[in-house]
Amino acid sequence: MAFKDLFQLRKTLDKKTSTILAIGGILFLLAIWILLSTPFLDNPDYMDQAAIEAAIKNGDMEKAPTNNPEQVAIVPRSSLPHPLRVLTAFGDLYKDNDLIQNAAKSIGLNIGGYIKAILWSLPIGFIIGLIPLFRGSFQNIVNAIRFIPLTAVTVLFIVWFGIGVPMKVNFLAFGIMIYLLPVIVQRIDEVNDVYLKTVYTLGANAWQTVRTVYIPSVLSRLSDDIRILTAISWTYIIVAETSGDEGGLGSLIYKAAQRMGRIDKTFAILILIILIGVFQDRVFAYLDRRFFPHKYQTNKAYQKANTLKEESVFDTIMDFAIGIIVWIFLAIYLILAVNEFTGFLGGKLLSTLFGDTVWAIHTVFLTIIVSKVYRLITAQK
Repeated sequence: MAFKDLFQLRKTLDKKTSTILAIGGILFLLAIWILLSTPFLDNPDYMDQAAIEAAIKNGDMEKAPTNNPEQVAIVPRSSLPHPLRVLTAFGDLYKDNDLIQNAAKSIGLNIGGYIKAILWSLPIGFIIGLIPLFRGSFQNIVNAIRFIPLTAVTVLFIVWFGIGVPMKVNFLAFGIMIYLLPVIVQRIDEVNDVYLKTVYTLGANAWQTVRTVYIPSVLSRLSDDIRILTAISWTYIIVAETSGDEGGLGSLIYKAAQRMGRIDKTFAILILIILIGVFQDRVFAYLDRRFFPHKYQTNKAYQKANTLKEESVFDTIMDFAIGIIVWIFLAIYLILAVNEFTGFLGGKLLSTLFGDTVWAIHTVFLTIIVSKVYRLITAQK
């Protein structure tokens, strides 16, 4: 691709150029981060927060530093830690703050909220989108509730569900649902009339029309919307977890990072959330290609004419890698699931990691197992 093409409005980048630019963008931001956080001047008033935290933990405040001469960077270490310090913070989080267990609890809440939101939104959305009585009665209400500030309704969910895990899961589910419901109604309106006229011509009744046209069409488009809304859950999980502290990454940011002045731990946790979110996004993309292969075409002309997606070499490689990871996770899950009943590993590890959201993990993996068994059976027919 020519250099001038990089500045052409709405120019589509090829996969090779896009990958190179993405890597370059990451390296550029990392270089800026290093430049701003690399020390070069002396600051005699620097307070070593890590040492202070260690002294508090050990109950020996006499060893807590007061003034610790230290070099400072363009941006103070208290505001922007060096990348190497953030990397070492992962070790501190693992050793001192149960990082694995807290991450597992957040993932469980995230998945549980998504499962509930989808189970609530799909039937309600189809009823409102397809039946004029309910559309006229409730569509304006559905559109209006998007403007509710979710942080303001936390108290209501505490009153309704207490301060435990059910409150947090339902709060996250509600936060996703209020954005997902209007999208479902919109996707129903976007169903192509050609398909509807075809099934009417074939004599299909209302249920057959819903089953063969509306459900496949809406779900295939909705998969992209659900993938985009993944970030919503992580946005509000911090609010949920700091209400009735029962662990999680959101709680960990508040307790181990902000309250103790460990900004490096804050950066480390945020980077971990980003990595989990990116992995979730790739899993959603993988599932989208597996369940809706018709959206991805290799014929360039057909793709351009129908605004369909192209499955790139990168996507193929990622699908292969995620497929292997899925099988590895399935094997680990089956071992841990058996351990839940037998305890041969010395304790219920799944319940210990995910707590009251372990049902969400069971739901996900049992769905994957049923899907794979179904595909195996249908492939042999």
